[in-house]
Amino acid sequence: MRRAAIERLLPAAYQRAAGPGSVLGALLDVMEALHAPDEAVLADVDALFGPYRTPDGFVAYLTRWVAMDHVVAAPRADAPLPLPVGRLRDLVAHGALLARWRGTPYGMRTALELATGVTGFVLDEPPERPFHLVVRVPPAAADRLALVTRIVEAEKPAAVTVEVLAARADPPSDPTPPEPDVAEPASGVASVRAVGRAHVPAPLAHDPPEEPS
Repeated sequence: MRRAAIERLLPAAYQRAAGPGSVLGALLDVMEALHAPDEAVLADVDALFGPYRTPDGFVAYLTRWVAMDHVVAAPRADAPLPLPVGRLRDLVAHGALLARWRGTPYGMRTALELATGVTGFVLDEPPERPFHLVVRVPPAAADRLALVTRIVEAEKPAAVTVEVLAARADPPSDPTPPEPDVAEPASGVASVRAVGRAHVPAPLAHDPPEEPS
């Protein structure tokens, strides 16, 4: 609040005493300076809650608002994030969509692809084991099994048991190293951009809009 605005709130007698060089005038200048940092924050407060505008240190807090805090679960509050902050922003940005599709194959695949930046997750439901789900992790995400397992446990229906299996990587036939953070999508799996403002494809035809559990 500016000094002139503060001064207008005072009784008339105080306003007359708040002239230049007065003690009260100096106090009003101090009050204006004390208000300035808070007013700067409030002027752009909406940025704190925008997943792509909020400071890096606030992104993990926003995961609690969209029920995705299990992704950053760690034994210590100061532990490093288990995924790049850009992917965490993608998860927050798509939190409402993930909540709507929680408990469905589409919801689980989308959460896994956004968190890892890798496509090709395969979800199998063995006919001989009802209410059981096998999640096959592509080789590009095999080093993030702890993260994948946390997401699978949170996204699966409550009555379903689950096992997470890492697929073996085929020996490279071409000595040329692959491009970083790029994965070829498996058949029927749409591509997801690795970090920042990911494009999430629409549900596939075989993913009916089941009610989340």
